[in-house]
Amino acid sequence: MIFAKYTFNPDQHRGKKVIFVKFEFDKSLQKEFRQRFPSAKWSATRKTWYLPDLPAVRRELKLDKKQVVAKKVSGIHLTNKQAYLDMHEQLQLKGYSDNTIRLYLAEFAHLLKLLHDYPAENLNSKRLKDYLLYCLKVEQMKERKLNGKINAIKFYFEQVLHRPKMFFDIPRPKKPVTLPKILSKHEVKKIFRQTNNLKHLVALQLCYGLGLRVSEVVKIKLNHIDSSRMVVVIIGAKGKKDRYVPLPETLLPILREYYLQYRPKEYLLEGQYGGSYAITSVQQVFKRAMHKAGINKEIGIHGLRHSYATHLLESGADMRFIQELLGHNSIKTTQIYTKVTPRSISKIKSPLDSF
Repeated sequence: MIFAKYTFNPDQHRGKKVIFVKFEFDKSLQKEFRQRFPSAKWSATRKTWYLPDLPAVRRELKLDKKQVVAKKVSGIHLTNKQAYLDMHEQLQLKGYSDNTIRLYLAEFAHLLKLLHDYPAENLNSKRLKDYLLYCLKVEQMKERKLNGKINAIKFYFEQVLHRPKMFFDIPRPKKPVTLPKILSKHEVKKIFRQTNNLKHLVALQLCYGLGLRVSEVVKIKLNHIDSSRMVVVIIGAKGKKDRYVPLPETLLPILREYYLQYRPKEYLLEGQYGGSYAITSVQQVFKRAMHKAGINKEIGIHGLRHSYATHLLESGADMRFIQELLGHNSIKTTQIYTKVTPRSISKIKSPLDSF
């Protein structure tokens, strides 16, 4: 498809963000476009074809990314716009992930909007404490949210303004110690049985069978799978670390069947418009499968990864081995699974049993 023959205009249509596609009337051009984008729709009012304005579509059309930063800056007073832009630039220079950049900027923007025309660089520890108390008491933010705000603001003062002593006097709220939510093997089987779509089944089995984060699953490319060694390499995972995980033998024939049916080009799981499959799509697949399986636990798709680790531990796998498979920096993170496995708890005898 030669994009030079087409004109792409981002706009709004029926309350949704779309990309209008215009080209001179030519049956061959129309056929070429429809073959490449079979889900494109025709607007009778605009007399043109259009596609949803999604990152994957923009990548395919070779359009620039949306100027998210520019939109965020528009809600910040002129006094603090440069602070926001400096923060964004430094996050990029430090090589932070897109997700971390998005979160840090969102938390920082919340502070800047409240400051209005008061310069962020003039804040002291007293005013920062007042801001965090406002977040806690007025906006009723939880501990994890507050810690996220502290991380973002701390980055600005220490990495942008180079004031490392700013946060010595600001206490962090204590994080609640929560146990990982897990599913039994029987419940995992029920979820798989209720997943009839082959692509959806592959996505869920990768989460559980390899113990992967959903963000890792959607980034697997065809050349990351080594069926001769029965391993999958996970590239640029959390903390920008690579690791190998074993490929379950039972998953290999399913992957081959999936490849023959879907013929992915680059990513194992590809979206409707090319590129990697959306994380939210996999999350929705899991949610629907849980509902169909009649499992009423309040648990997200990350529970499949937790269940993988717990079931490995119950089967006698070494803790260090599980740590490597999950890609944890510290063994302490992995040790949380000892609190949810009955393997060690079952050895404890209650005094009641001695009566």
